[in-house]
Amino acid sequence: MMIESILNKKARYDYEIIDRLETGIVLRGTEVKSIRQGQANLKDSFAMVKGRELFLFNMHVSPYDHGNRYNLEATRPRKLLLHREQIRKLTAQQKEKSLSLIPLSLYFVKGKVKIDLALAKGKKQYDRREDIKKRDVDREMRGTNKGRFRG
Repeated sequence: MMIESILNKKARYDYEIIDRLETGIVLRGTEVKSIRQGQANLKDSFAMVKGRELFLFNMHVSPYDHGNRYNLEATRPRKLLLHREQIRKLTAQQKEKSLSLIPLSLYFVKGKVKIDLALAKGKKQYDRREDIKKRDVDREMRGTNKGRFRG
């Protein structure tokens, strides 16, 4: 079974998204096959600049079922592909506003694996509560509007 994309559902709940960009990722061996089967998890993963390169940490890619002894470690750091100038801008924004780099989704574009990376700020507990209240109010309003137009 082929998977279109893998989502980090917790990211939108835990973080306020400020900016988004698409990056490539360096994968080895059978990791792409494993991702196509949906055997990847972005929960608790984050990106960080090391030296002049951007790396993704804690992304779990399960070993491929039909792989051999060359299967790689499931949570190894993976290099993200961005232009040097983009990395410089991200680093400056991150330091200036104390932001995090969080992967939102993993998907395929013309056979290549891409990551939707977000520059995000962590939400406080009261921010999360406000979001839940807003969502509940919106849902309630939609429900009352539906009932009004019924015969």
